[in-house]
Amino acid sequence: MTIPKTENRKPKTGNLDDLDRAILNEIQSHFPIESRPYAELGRRVGASEEEVVARVMAMADAGIIRRLGANFTSRKLGYTSTLCAARVTPESLDHFVAVVNRYPGVTHNYLRRHRYNVWFTLIAESEERLNQILEEITRACGNELWQSVGFDALDSLTDSDRRARANYYYGQLQVVRELKDALA
Repeated sequence: MTIPKTENRKPKTGNLDDLDRAILNEIQSHFPIESRPYAELGRRVGASEEEVVARVMAMADAGIIRRLGANFTSRKLGYTSTLCAARVTPESLDHFVAVVNRYPGVTHNYLRRHRYNVWFTLIAESEERLNQILEEITRACGNELWQSVGFDALDSLTDSDRRARANYYYGQLQVVRELKDALA
């Protein structure tokens, strides 16, 4: 469905109201799999299908929504995952990121203010493949890599919001441990 741009569309300022937030929460955690998903989203948040589509398009235009796609439980598909971090010098950053991003199992890759300044998540079909990929990255880049315990232990949480928070706090706990070790 194509919704023409009208004066009712949200401006590209990034300012979100309660309805935008409700739409984002539903899209992120409970996107309906049915023939008219935006009508169902509208029913859930108290808006019309047209309003939901217009707001989603406006948030995409503003860069608030980068993409819409499925999330899956990698373990249930036979995969395993892990959080990784690397110490990368500024002059090596472009090369390191290009090498890491070659692997289709990299789901996130971002900079952090930490001595391990590049963090990424990686999924693969086995622990052996995970280790092989990390060895390949190390050989290609020569950076010191740190790997956390895999996320599979968190898959038993059935509520997606709780699981997402657990993943986030697990990563933060690892940062605290690393900082504590660095200061010791």
